[in-house]
Amino acid sequence: MKNKFNLLIVGTGGQGLITLLEVVAEAARLEGNDIRTSELHGLSQRGGSVEVHIRFGEKVYTPLVPRGGADLILGLESQEVLKAVPFGNDNTNVLVNELIVNMANQENLTVEQVQKKLKKHFSNCFFVPATKLCSDKLGKPVIAGIFLISLASFKGILPLKPESIKEAIKRTIPDKYQELNLKAFDFAKESLDSLNLSA
Repeated sequence: MKNKFNLLIVGTGGQGLITLLEVVAEAARLEGNDIRTSELHGLSQRGGSVEVHIRFGEKVYTPLVPRGGADLILGLESQEVLKAVPFGNDNTNVLVNELIVNMANQENLTVEQVQKKLKKHFSNCFFVPATKLCSDKLGKPVIAGIFLISLASFKGILPLKPESIKEAIKRTIPDKYQELNLKAFDFAKESLDSLNLSA
């Protein structure tokens, strides 16, 4: 791994982005990294845009991922990833939840339209119906984020060991939600081979 890794997570309010920030930051800390994080959000309580920056490595001085500097963009809502395009580059991996949250005062696209637009910018773009999978398998669509972060670790596009992600879940998620989130972690491992994660 280079001396810094830049992760940008985007989505809408209520999808648990701050929880993901805490899990990833704790996993990075467990592996001895220096970490800087920041969250930027609009009307997050009403489902508005939320953007989380996580940078970790040998030494990190600033919390914001620079434009063109993201190593991984993770989108919990498909349309929000389009807003994150300026943060990517030719080598950026993009992991997208196939979910559209209809937003007021904007043209709402289909997942297929978003896929077409993103593939013009990124060659390493992966689409996963995480919300549907978690809803069907575990009955809780809200854990799609933990599922995707775990999937990114198992796939190797997030340079943190799966054991670190699992331990971070245990350390950061409240006791009453831990079992469910650990099930999402295990489900990600089970799903890795069956999902078509080719760009």
